[in-house]
Amino acid sequence: MKDPVSPFDWQRIWLHEYPLTYLGEVAFRTLFMFVIILTALTVSGKREVRQLSIYELVLLIGLGSAAGDPMFYHDVPLGAAVVVFIVIMSCYKFITRLSDRNETIRHKLEGEPVYVIENGRILTDNFDDEDLGKEELFVDLRQAGIEQLGEVRVAILEPNGQLSLFKQPDDQIRPGLPILPKDLAKATKTIDVAMLYACIRCGNTQTLQPAQTCDCTNCQDQLWVKARGK
Repeated sequence: MKDPVSPFDWQRIWLHEYPLTYLGEVAFRTLFMFVIILTALTVSGKREVRQLSIYELVLLIGLGSAAGDPMFYHDVPLGAAVVVFIVIMSCYKFITRLSDRNETIRHKLEGEPVYVIENGRILTDNFDDEDLGKEELFVDLRQAGIEQLGEVRVAILEPNGQLSLFKQPDDQIRPGLPILPKDLAKATKTIDVAMLYACIRCGNTQTLQPAQTCDCTNCQDQLWVKARGK
């Protein structure tokens, strides 16, 4: 039966059963693995540093797992970690070259650019197929200075998860769905004033009459908010 753990046992917390000189070995292991990681990432090339593709994500997860244990555990040989790095990097270089030469494989693994907004309207069929919540979309738009969807000509969700945004020219901005949180909170099914409204789900605009419950002609949703102009 194991002895119970004594809280705040500083010998156990800092060194466990190892001598103080073992910390020097940990420092050496950390330095060694740092050089290996740096070399591996250099060999991997300059691919999408600002936001990782699926390849970089797999690479970093694998390298992180392989690098961590040799830094801390005395019974994990450095040679085994080197072999892991060689295999991971070989797989990474093989699959990236294969996808660069084969469009079908590249689209299968990385995905394709997807149009999510056109002319102020959310393309719900495309949008629903992507792992992107509407709130996330609105956050990206607000960060780009967009207040309502009528300002957007085209928005494309790229394979790396970023949103490419193309605004309408100033003279072509139309009324659209306001995306500021306070405006979205005013969504309603009951119309109290005759005016132009925007569908919460797709951004389609329609002129509605008071006391009218109306389905959106584009997506059949029934939640509306007053459309906002320029």
